[in-house]
Amino acid sequence: MDSLTQIVLGASIGEVVLGRKIGNKAMLYGAIGGTIPDLDVLASHFTDTVTALEIHRGFTHSIVFSVLMAPLFSWLVTRYESYKNKKQWAWFFFWVFITHPLLDAHTTWGTQLFWPFDLRLAFKTIFVIDPIYTIPFLVFLIATMFQKRNSTKRRLYNGIGLTLSTAYLALTFILKYSAFSNFEKALANQNIVYNNIDTRPSALNTVLWNANVETKDYFLLGDYSFFDSKPIDFIAYSKNHHLLGDLVNNEKVKRMIKISKGWFSIIEKDNVLYFNDLRFGLLNMEKGSQDFVFQYRIDVDESGEVTFTEVEKSTRDGKKLMRELLIRIKGN
Repeated sequence: MDSLTQIVLGASIGEVVLGRKIGNKAMLYGAIGGTIPDLDVLASHFTDTVTALEIHRGFTHSIVFSVLMAPLFSWLVTRYESYKNKKQWAWFFFWVFITHPLLDAHTTWGTQLFWPFDLRLAFKTIFVIDPIYTIPFLVFLIATMFQKRNSTKRRLYNGIGLTLSTAYLALTFILKYSAFSNFEKALANQNIVYNNIDTRPSALNTVLWNANVETKDYFLLGDYSFFDSKPIDFIAYSKNHHLLGDLVNNEKVKRMIKISKGWFSIIEKDNVLYFNDLRFGLLNMEKGSQDFVFQYRIDVDESGEVTFTEVEKSTRDGKKLMRELLIRIKGN
């Protein structure tokens, strides 16, 4: 999830664990702790694109990290804080750290919660930024801050924020199942034979859902809004895996294919190959668009070294997508 959401969650969890003992400092430390697992993004400054993608939401988003780092941060904080109970500080940081990847596990990218095991937990029920989850949570957290440390209202407001956000997460599973069922019915009605189907919510909401459908030679992309009145329309995208040629045996290419879970297509523009990760959809909703959110240019130097470079996205792309989404959410 986005940094603001993780700050709010961390602050709220901090309040639950040590709010009565240290007041608003619990929210402050919880907010800071809630962002620490995301420091893995710094890896992109020190390593190549493929390795950075592999590291993202790996060790720092695991149970192992939470268990190992909680005592360390407990020791660090008790060196200067007046509240010296190391056991409770360790418990505090454990819960602040572990709730971060538990929330991220609901997104499309998911988390390696059980690192070092090669298993990424991704429920794909919520977009990385969802105002319906974050805004009510934030409002009740702010209300909590202005209550006295031992106030009943303080616990009540924070409890309401946690309850509403958790209930919404639970609701997203129901919404996903409903959308998935509608995609399945549409595929059956259109006599489409497929091997696999993957569903996820579109940006900033859980009303409009996207589906990737794998067939023998194509990927079919479709979207469904709970306000739709017309049948779901699927657009075919050629896999074009053959364009990789001998590159399919390259180590970095194999790693990228593994990262994408096989949901990738290849396109060629001006004699340059591009790797599209289909799991995160398109930057616009025009039929046949090849502007995928995560698209990587493949370069091969004279020595045969392969380099993946992410194609930059502009603010204009984001604004255009938001306008199109607002229209599409209302129904087809």
